[in-house]
Amino acid sequence: MNSTILHIEDDQEIGSWVSDFLTERGYEVIWLNSGQNAMEHMVQADIVILDIMLPGLDGYTIGQRLKQKYPEKPIMMLTARTSIEDKLQGLSFADDYMTKPYHPDELEARIQILLRRSGVVSTDLMQLGHLNIDRKANRILNTETNTEIVLTGKQFHIFMYLLDHPNQILTQRQIYEAVWEEPYIKGDRTLMVHIRHLREKIELDPSHPQIIETIRGIGYRLKL
Repeated sequence: MNSTILHIEDDQEIGSWVSDFLTERGYEVIWLNSGQNAMEHMVQADIVILDIMLPGLDGYTIGQRLKQKYPEKPIMMLTARTSIEDKLQGLSFADDYMTKPYHPDELEARIQILLRRSGVVSTDLMQLGHLNIDRKANRILNTETNTEIVLTGKQFHIFMYLLDHPNQILTQRQIYEAVWEEPYIKGDRTLMVHIRHLREKIELDPSHPQIIETIRGIGYRLKL
């Protein structure tokens, strides 16, 4: 079942763009121009994306009321206000605070993190293209061949780290230091070699990878 996002944004261009993007990514989106009727949509919402500058009650007031009534539902502040005072006020009740402008892939990645934390998206079972992933059992199944894919320890940890940061560009340093737990030395090709072998196991066509994308000069991104 698709997750439902309650998006409260009065700017027509931004609201339409965000709603269209998230709908294309498979979410159900309820878009409101103000917080006036927000409470009545909270039962079906899995997460709230909330602007601060709204007509009538501002986002702080609306967010606090929603959080008080539905403390288990994550709220993300999505706003152009970047001062530390605004961020601290927002994070006093919200689960995340993201400022405009932003990259849409980062927005979706943060949504996925909040949904996983709240238990809406299972962290144990997931489908990624032709891969059926059971993280609890450390098992990856190729559904096209109905065969299990066996990864080495480092390959598995790299893959799980990428899965924890979907659609997010990760530097080689970030991945290496998270997996090896030691400082990354620029020019070290260890990670590159492991990524190549990982692709040979999980990609349908390793020469044209569709799951783990190379971001030239930076690192890698796992595409959902």
